[in-house]
Amino acid sequence: MSLRTEHVEILIIGAGPAGSVAAGLLRKQGREVLMLEKEQFPRFSIGESLLPQSMEYIQEAGMLQAVVEAGFQYKNGAAFARGGHRTQFDFRDKFSKGWGTTYQVQRADFDKVLADEAERLGAAVRYRHEVLAVDVDGDQPRVTVRSPDGETYEVQARFLLDASGFARILPRLLKLESPSGFPARGAIFTHVRDNIPPGSPAFDRNKILISVHPRHDDVWYWTIPFSNGRCSLGVVAETKYLEQYAGTETERLKAIVGEDPDLAGLLAKADWDTPARQIVGYSANVKSLWGKNYALLGNAGEFLDPVFSSGVTIAFKSASLASACLQRQFAGETVDWEADYGRPLRAGVDTFRCFVEAWYAGGFQKIIFHPNPTPDIRRMICSILAGYAWDTSNPYVAENKRRLAVLEQLCSA
Repeated sequence: MSLRTEHVEILIIGAGPAGSVAAGLLRKQGREVLMLEKEQFPRFSIGESLLPQSMEYIQEAGMLQAVVEAGFQYKNGAAFARGGHRTQFDFRDKFSKGWGTTYQVQRADFDKVLADEAERLGAAVRYRHEVLAVDVDGDQPRVTVRSPDGETYEVQARFLLDASGFARILPRLLKLESPSGFPARGAIFTHVRDNIPPGSPAFDRNKILISVHPRHDDVWYWTIPFSNGRCSLGVVAETKYLEQYAGTETERLKAIVGEDPDLAGLLAKADWDTPARQIVGYSANVKSLWGKNYALLGNAGEFLDPVFSSGVTIAFKSASLASACLQRQFAGETVDWEADYGRPLRAGVDTFRCFVEAWYAGGFQKIIFHPNPTPDIRRMICSILAGYAWDTSNPYVAENKRRLAVLEQLCSA
């Protein structure tokens, strides 16, 4: 028996940030958009600290007012702590032009705001519709879907965007996955009612706090405050390190937090009211970010590491680049997807990668904790921490590896 087949211009798999912003941008072009989401929103997701660069794409998609009015925690920078040493970056004091502030968000609410906006702009959003198979060999991609009531049907689209995040639908089904190049790391995380006293000098709620383990420079914690007195709390380390700890995920996370006296003191009165979770081996890469009438957005294509909160910004950048390519393609132009999408997206990702590698090697920590930083260089570094990894007027973007290596040597002298 043949399956019922629907036809649509653009099919987007996943209604997370990449999918919703892509849908908004494409609807502004007048394109017909269908989004298929396996989960029912709102749903829990990790990755709550946005970067200012991401605001440009929210605005571009016509979703800024809804995000501003949602009441999320204002964010203007990042604070770093290691063994009693503290430093912070104010994203408003940066080299690159553009937004200097953003938000720290509970992703269940944030993602729902964006998906609702995509719907308001005219995209069709179907929750609890699961993609079972994908065929990209024909003239147009064909996707097999199972609905919540068990019906299996097909969607044929002129173009397919995979915004499925860590589910990585197309990389899995089309065998596009390749090694990430990073060691196998994992994260244990939860949300807590932090009960940190208002105005605490040790904690600025307008900034994410990144704390380095007192004895292991490659182990770090995030503390991300929300606007409702809660925060996201997690630890990142190589999986062999995390495996040393027994018990539930909550017990393991408490034990590792307890090894940092400053962080443990900050959270001494926290209410651990949500069971912790663990993800391992999250870093991912693919052989190609695009193919015949399809492209991979955000985490579906590549995920580096959460240390600099780059995930959502990369997701939005991919949505913006792909939407611009599709506008030209639907206008009848020939689009070189590698030159106009793959390479430009990877350029910024590779800048983030350079800084992530330097963080775990220890050199970048020497830079940010240096007692006498050069103000102009610090502003250039601040721009990348704020998400401006595609601004090639910044020497630490244009020549990231060489510049960073020289700066590490100077800070080690």
